Order: sequence, then C-alpha cells, then structure tokens
Amino acid sequence: MRGMVGSIEQVFGMPVRIVSNSGVSLASSSREAPLCAMINEEPAGRRACGAIVSEVKRLRVTSSEGTTHGCFTGACYRVVPIEYEGGTIGRAILGPYLPPAAESVPDTLLAIEGVDPARAAELLPHMARSTEATAETVAKHLVAVLDVILWSGHKALLTSKMHIASIRESYRELSEKNAALEQAYERQQELDKLKSNFLATISHELRTPLTSILGYSEMLVGGIAGELTGPQLDFVQIIHSKSDQLLKLIMSLLDLSKLESGTVMMRRSDVAIGAVLAEAASTVAPVATKKGVTLTVDAPADLPLVLGDPERLRQVFVNLGENAIKFTPTGGTVQMVARQMATEVDGGGDEPGMVLLAPLRQMVEVRVTDTGIGIPTAERDKVFDPFYQVDQSSTREHGGTGLGLSIVKRLVEAHHGTVHIEGHEPTGAVFVVRLPASRPSSPPSHGAISVRFA
Repeated sequence: MRGMVGSIEQVFGMPVRIVSNSGVSLASSSREAPLCAMINEEPAGRRACGAIVSEVKRLRVTSSEGTTHGCFTGACYRVVPIEYEGGTIGRAILGPYLPPAAESVPDTLLAIEGVDPARAAELLPHMARSTEATAETVAKHLVAVLDVILWSGHKALLTSKMHIASIRESYRELSEKNAALEQAYERQQELDKLKSNFLATISHELRTPLTSILGYSEMLVGGIAGELTGPQLDFVQIIHSKSDQLLKLIMSLLDLSKLESGTVMMRRSDVAIGAVLAEAASTVAPVATKKGVTLTVDAPADLPLVLGDPERLRQVFVNLGENAIKFTPTGGTVQMVARQMATEVDGGGDEPGMVLLAPLRQMVEVRVTDTGIGIPTAERDKVFDPFYQVDQSSTREHGGTGLGLSIVKRLVEAHHGTVHIEGHEPTGAVFVVRLPASRPSSPPSHGAISVRFA
C-alpha cells in the first residue's frame, strides 16, 4: 500500500492516507505541503492542524461515494470508505488540496496565532490543487486499486491458512504414525530379545544332554560296552553323526545369541590371515574331497597382519567355505584368495578436494569364490538374515538352517570389517570380506600360502 500511495501522489500531486476504522494510519504519503509545514512551526498552528487531521481520520462516511471535509487553510479533504465483502474496513483520505479558484489566504488561516500573512500568501500557490470531479475520480481509482490489493491479499491469506492447516493435519497424521511405528519397533525389539533369550536358554539346555549322547555313542563305537555287530555299529555311528550335526546347530544358535546380545568374547591379537585361511581350508577339505570339489587357498607373503580373534576369523572362513562347497556341484572349484588393498577413511568430507586429502586405510580383502548355483541379485542382502534360505520350499535340495552367513556378517562387523556378495560369471558367487590391518604400517605375514585340496 505504501508503494501505491506514493505512486498516486506522484501522478496526481495529492497527498494520500489510508486509515483503519479506528483511525490508525496504515499508509501515507511522505510529502508535506510547504504551507502546512509553515503552520506546524507554530504551537497554535500545530494544534489546529492536528485537530483537523484527527477529525478527518475519525470521520464516519455513510455513503460509498464519500464526502468532502474542509480545512481552515481553505483546502479540502476527500474521504471515501474502503469496503470489502459488504463491510467497511477503513477509509482513504485525499488531501489537503485547494480548489482551482482559491487565490487568497482565507481569514480562518490568518486567525491562527503566529501565522505570517505574507509568507502564507507566498506558500499558498505551492499547495496541490484539484477540482471536485478530479478528486472524486482519483478517489474511485484509489478504491478500485485497493479492492484488487485486498482481494489478492485475502486470497493469499486463505491459501496460506489452508496450506498451514493441511501441513498441520499431515504433521498430526505423521506424528500418530511415528508414535505407532515407535511402539511397534519397541515391541519388535522386546520380542526379538525374548526370542534371543529363548534360543540361548533352549540351546544351553539341549547342549548338556546332547553332549552325553555323543559321549556314550563314542564309547559304544569304541566297544567299551561290548563288541557291536555290523548293523549295530552302523546305527550307533549314524546316531553319533546326527548328534554331532545337532550339536553344531546348537552351537550356532548360541553364537548367534551371543553376537546379537553383544556378549561374545573376542581375544584380539595380530593375526596372519593366510594362516587362518589355511587352517579353515584344512577343516572343510574333507567335505570338499568327498564331494569332488577342488579347494584352493592363495595368500601372498606381503599381506599385513589383521587385528582380531583368530578363532572367530577361522569360524568366518569355515562357514564361508562350507557354504561355497555345499552349493558347488561335483567337479567345481572353490577359491579363497587374499590380497591387500587401500580404502578411504570415512569422514573425509563432501567438500571439493577433500577426497584428495582423505587418508587411506590399509585393508585385507579375502574373496571366497565358487562355481556353484549362484545367488540372485535381489537375494544377496537377505542371505545374511538369520534363518533365511534362498530356496524356502519344503523340498529344497540343499539343507542348512540359514545361520552360517548371519554369524559371518556379525563376526566380520565385530572386527570392524565388511562383507558383501558379488556375482561370478558365468555361474557361482563371490563373498568379499574386508578387514582393517592392525596398524597403518602393519608388518607382512610370515610367508606366502598356496594350498590346494582336490
């Protein structure tokens, strides 16, 4: 409105004011007529001028055409109501302006104490002049412009309120959904904890009698209770074999429970990853030989040491080796290849050039490659979930509980490493394990390791 008032004054030469119903000035032109400035220099003139301005501001206009109010200077004020949606919300005041015929200083002005008649006559011609018709036209133009401004402003206000109301409603719905999700998450955590406790308790309770079954079956096979016939010996050996499988499953459940609860014990030391791979390969070699799968290990001599628990790392590569052999057909190959690599340390920043300054971290990468059936891309992240099987049908060809890879992922992450799966053309899969070196300048392992089991 200030810009509009200023432009009207600039075009028509008449001062303009916009006031509310209570008389509060909302916008006004900044130029004061020289005659009015001279009158306001004297206390009596200021009082008289203030009284007229207050009277004009409080003037109640009943007609939409407006009215004219006179001033003791001989000038006039044109007052028109500002109406919107059937109600009066303010007034527009044009003036003061002199009629074109006014040539002399009126007696009402000379009656003000302190007014210099000669100076008043000199300044009178400089006051804005307008006919009543022109003033009425300017007033109508002003009201029309104000109506457009009010309509646009009211529309923007309503749009903003609706937008804010929509945002508040969306925020309320989102808050309710977040609260429900948080409750569901807390419930899921509670159930997950109960599940872990249940598995740990049951596994511990099952392990004790199963150990006795294994011990007694070994004694029976050894003939401590008397010589067994051929079929009896076969049956006892089957009991011993299946009990051993069941014990491995129970131990896996216990390991998973400890890893999930964070109570697994880690005895960290500098570990030569080549020796760990050789030991893991020798553990699974009988299974590979029995199935007709070629198993090789390749670890160069310049590999740095890894800070970790050698037994837990052996468990990682035993699980990966058993998994690869299980899904590799007869005549296939499984390779464990270790190499040194460097990666950027997290936190280098996103600023341009920071990548060049980011320090490098020495890593040891082990790739367990097989020529088996492979893993679909969509399933590669899911296979690390506990009890997950790619083939979940009741007639699936390959057995297993789905715990091995879940334990692998948790053990690798406990060593501050990563594990992921890549495809292997034309068939098979590659499990990539990356473990940080124990020190930036970690000494190499004792020697190169190259092992082949066929």
